[in-house]
Amino acid sequence: MAENRSENPGEGRIEGNVRRLSDAVRRVRIAEAERSDAFDDLHEAERARLGMLADELKGVFGEIAPEDEYFICRISGSMPPRLWIDPTSHVMIGRDRRTYRFVKDTRLGRVVISETAELSRMADAVTDYIAERVIERERVLEGDSLMTKVRDAAAPRSREAASAQAAAAAQRDGGSTVIWTLIALLLGVAIGAVGLIGYAWLTVPV
Repeated sequence: MAENRSENPGEGRIEGNVRRLSDAVRRVRIAEAERSDAFDDLHEAERARLGMLADELKGVFGEIAPEDEYFICRISGSMPPRLWIDPTSHVMIGRDRRTYRFVKDTRLGRVVISETAELSRMADAVTDYIAERVIERERVLEGDSLMTKVRDAAAPRSREAASAQAAAAAQRDGGSTVIWTLIALLLGVAIGAVGLIGYAWLTVPV
């Protein structure tokens, strides 16, 4: 009986240390599926919160002109999801999964415009931002229009000045032509007189 007890525990330890690859693969697959489900649930939860913000801003987005391609105003399918306002600014969910973070990418880095867990406060921040961008763009367009008007008004004066300069140059050229013509005539008369005097001197007997 003693010998049997000494052999049985040894065999039990060998069976307990056996590793099966199939069991390991199954455990890993289960773990990955659980992580994937959790990630998908988190992703959908963030999209849902951003969807609530988009619904809150639906009236604001609807007032933007359809032909205005600067504002995007839609949720992207990226991970994590983002509510894009324009090409450089978007709203995302913070690490606590509750806070809205409104950020803008600049040449100096990313700037946080507003951060709050309250839906209405974030909607107000986005609305103010859109209003500021609309005013800035109107000022730029007005400045461009003013510069165009100034150039158009200055163009006739520039053409008149150019015409006056051309006329003055023509007058100067005309005056120079007359002077040189008179000089040539005088030289011709002087040469003719000298020639006559020489001819008379040679032909008249002394």
